[in-house]
Amino acid sequence: MGSPRKQRKKFAKPSHPWQKDRILAEQEISKEYGLRRKYEIWKMNTILKNFTKQAKNLIATQNVQSEKERNQLLARLSSLGLIESNTGVGDVLSLSLKDVMERRLQTIVYRKNLARSLTQARQFIVHEHIKVGDKVINSPSYLVPISEESTIVFDTSSALSKPDHPERFIEAKKEVKEAKKETEEDSKEAKEEKPVKKKAVKKSKEAKEKKVPVEKKESKEVKKAPTEKEVKKEAKEPTKKKESKE
Repeated sequence: MGSPRKQRKKFAKPSHPWQKDRILAEQEISKEYGLRRKYEIWKMNTILKNFTKQAKNLIATQNVQSEKERNQLLARLSSLGLIESNTGVGDVLSLSLKDVMERRLQTIVYRKNLARSLTQARQFIVHEHIKVGDKVINSPSYLVPISEESTIVFDTSSALSKPDHPERFIEAKKEVKEAKKETEEDSKEAKEEKPVKKKAVKKSKEAKEKKVPVEKKESKEVKKAPTEKEVKKEAKEPTKKKESKE
């Protein structure tokens, strides 16, 4: 059994060290949640496997003890926020690794805007700036229950507890930056639209100038209809010419 003082591993390594799909998936998760080591993923994965294994065993057996263990498992998962209170044991099998990663203290500190990034949230936790309830927790992989989620604050003895600290994340500053970006983008779009309008005005003017002389030429080329006097003169002229020839 070993000495109780000796710390045992809380995770199981993958069966094969070189699996491309698994390695790529672990890289994406480590970037998404700001992890430093692969064993943090393996630790959360073993916790998830223990939950699913226990759920499978409880589904297969039906007795008084299994019902008691089933209620305990559902109560624990609902307290951690992984499932809802009115769900059954079958819903435990649909849990994914990301569901467990979202309940880590590191991600919740970042989601509550106590840090600017996930790496900074990790730094605050390791340096003992974050307090959950009455305890200072320095483990980023701590699974936070729903009852303790509202009690996550900066420790009073920490310099970060002051709201005017330069490393504090303030939503007002973020809103101001976003507003500035929006105004800059609007001004750029307006500048890009102005020359387009000028070109369109020039083209319309050129088209009008071209159309005007064409209409004048057509108007000049159009002949008026002959009057009655002109018709009589034209009829008399050929007779006069014939007489002169004779």
